[in-house]
Amino acid sequence: MELQLNKPICFFDLETTGINVANDRIVEISILKVFPNGNRESHTWRVNPEMPIPEQASAVHGITNEMVAQEPTFNELAPKVYQLIKDSDLGGFNSNRFDIPLLAEEMLRADIDFDMKKALSVDVQTIFHKMEKRTLEAAYKFYCDKTLDNAHSAEADTLATYEVLKAQLDKYPELENDIHFLSDFSSHRDFADFAGFIGYDENGAEMFTFGKHKGTLVEEILEKEPGYFGWLLNADFPLYTKRVLTRIKLRKLNTKL
Repeated sequence: MELQLNKPICFFDLETTGINVANDRIVEISILKVFPNGNRESHTWRVNPEMPIPEQASAVHGITNEMVAQEPTFNELAPKVYQLIKDSDLGGFNSNRFDIPLLAEEMLRADIDFDMKKALSVDVQTIFHKMEKRTLEAAYKFYCDKTLDNAHSAEADTLATYEVLKAQLDKYPELENDIHFLSDFSSHRDFADFAGFIGYDENGAEMFTFGKHKGTLVEEILEKEPGYFGWLLNADFPLYTKRVLTRIKLRKLNTKL
C-alpha cells in the first residue's frame, strides 16, 4: 500500500556517537523524501562529529574516526538538510524519542531555527511495538519477509523503515492511511519539547514532567522560583528544552506588559 500524502514526508535515520541527546553528535544521516505523487529522492551523508567516536558506538554502526575525518561537519551540512526537510513531515524508527530530538539539537547548534510546529511525525517503531513488540530487523522480516542486511547503516535502516510502514498499512486495516492519524497513533505522549521534560496538563498548559516540580505548571515555578529558570538554562538539558522554557518565560513577561 502506498502512503496517501498531502505534503512530502522525510523518513530519516541517524548514526551517532552515542545516545545522549544533549551531548552526542551525528556521524551519518540518511533521508528518504517521499512526495505525494509517489516520487522519491534519497540523500546520505557521513558527518565529522568534531568529537571522538567511542569504540562501543563504532561497534554498532561500523563508522570510525578515520572514516569521517575528512567529511563535512553538521554545521556545514545543516543548510542542505534543512532545505530538504523544511516542507515535510518526518518519519523514522524510534524517531520521536531519539532521532528528532538529536537532530533538533544539531540544528540549533548550527543556528537553524528548527521547529516541528507545522510538521507531523510518524514513529514506525511505536506502531510496530503497539502491534508486535519487536526490533527493526524483526519488523522487516515480519512485515516484508526480507532479511535486513547491513543493519545499523543509516541508509539501509531508512529504506527498511519506509517499507515497513507501507507493509503495516497493508496488514492492519484499523490503521488509517493518513499522516495525521499515523502521527497520533505513533506518539507516546504530547510534549512541548522533544525530550519530554515539559508536558501539558488537561487544560493544555505546560508543566514539568520531572524532578521536584513534576506535575507543576512551568509558569507557576518560573514566577515563584526565578533562580530555577537560571539553573535549568545552565544545566545539562537539551537546547530545544531550554528554548521552550525561554519561550514560556517570554510569553509570561509579555502578558504582564
